[in-house]
Amino acid sequence: MADLKFQIVMFPWFAAGHMTPFLHLANELAKRGHRITYLLPKKALVQLGHLNRHPDLVTFRIVTIPHVAGLPEGTETASEIPLSLNHLLCTATDKIQDQVVGILRETKPDLVVYDNAFWVPELARKLGIKTVCFNVVCAASLAIGLVPARKVPKDRALTLEDISQPPPGYPSTKVILRGDEARSLLFLSLPFGDNITFYDRITNALRECDAIAIRTCREIERSFCDYMSHQYHKPVFLTGPVLPHQSKHHDLDPSIATWLAGFEPRSVVFCAFGSQLNLEKPQFQEILLGLELTGLPFLVSLKPPMGCDMVDEALPEGFEERVGGRGMVCRGWVQQPQILDHPTVGCFVNHCGFGSMWESLMSEKQIVLCPHLGDQILNTRILVEELAVAVEVEKAEKGWISKEKLCEAVKKVMDEGSDVARRVRENHEEWRLVLGTAGFTDAYIDGFVHNLRELLRGEK
Repeated sequence: MADLKFQIVMFPWFAAGHMTPFLHLANELAKRGHRITYLLPKKALVQLGHLNRHPDLVTFRIVTIPHVAGLPEGTETASEIPLSLNHLLCTATDKIQDQVVGILRETKPDLVVYDNAFWVPELARKLGIKTVCFNVVCAASLAIGLVPARKVPKDRALTLEDISQPPPGYPSTKVILRGDEARSLLFLSLPFGDNITFYDRITNALRECDAIAIRTCREIERSFCDYMSHQYHKPVFLTGPVLPHQSKHHDLDPSIATWLAGFEPRSVVFCAFGSQLNLEKPQFQEILLGLELTGLPFLVSLKPPMGCDMVDEALPEGFEERVGGRGMVCRGWVQQPQILDHPTVGCFVNHCGFGSMWESLMSEKQIVLCPHLGDQILNTRILVEELAVAVEVEKAEKGWISKEKLCEAVKKVMDEGSDVARRVRENHEEWRLVLGTAGFTDAYIDGFVHNLRELLRGEK
């Protein structure tokens, strides 16, 4: 049994923040000799294909996403649409059950690893296949919103009063949502597919699987993982951060690499908010103006804001003329890990999505956080309150980030003589050494493989 090689089907939610860590995990499993069939739509293959490090063992299988009313024609992934249309993509994805069953019958896997496709366990059980629900968000966000103790009302819309307090038994007084931040959990009662809410979709996915897996580590989130195991009465397996080995800066896009090379070490501020977040145009401009206000060189990668097809349409008046060569605004996808690896980058301003949280921790850069959604706020609490490795930008009215407060936060961490800069740098270095210890990642993946073996052993 210790030498057993698995046949695994992976079926992530078709958003970059889900598909990418699923593929990183697939690469780690393939490195250990396991065979993966990875389901994705054709457009995602274009985005992810180059990240497959073991094409002999990781096989992509294309699934066809049907059109549903209200979804732009040809939509296949969440990065093509605003967040407000994700529920329709869920509806479309739920319609590929026959395709999934066909692949399962053909490949005869030992395990299916999935996330929000709550119907997978029922299909898999009929074929004698074990299931693992793999979550690529922090355990804290699962524990605060997606547990039976939360008891989301069935007969009415969720209210702020329903979620103003953490659920019973929630294990932290620091990693919480404060005041109006609790509004970010109201989405739990919104539709996420036909006749199903987000809360029911995810809690059903967690409830029906044979084991829960979370992309996290005990060193940071042990109490939340234990709480999840207790809530769902089943094992919780941890994979660790599951980050790829960093490419060196010479692999970076030549135009960006050349621009970065023109500055002093650790002097450039890099700002990126992920592949899905669409800011309103005034907030988009405020971010750019705040970076301009720092007086430091900066590199920005943000999606065009709401109502704009191109980034250029949203630039503040006279912005490019004022910043000249010290500011670079990217017009498309950028290689975030490689940029963070570049020696002239000294600060990473980000939204604290879970992938960016791990990349922040594993980097040597100072961290400034501008969270927007519930899980991002909780990730931020972990980095700011629990680990004390980052600074959060103080929000103005209506949750907005002002240019002055953004500038202030960046200067706090970039001023070498600042007590704040020294404290977060020292704490960050301690955690980076823990997470970067030789064998740290491998130990988690090996432990995960052992857990999968034990799960399969239980059916013998």
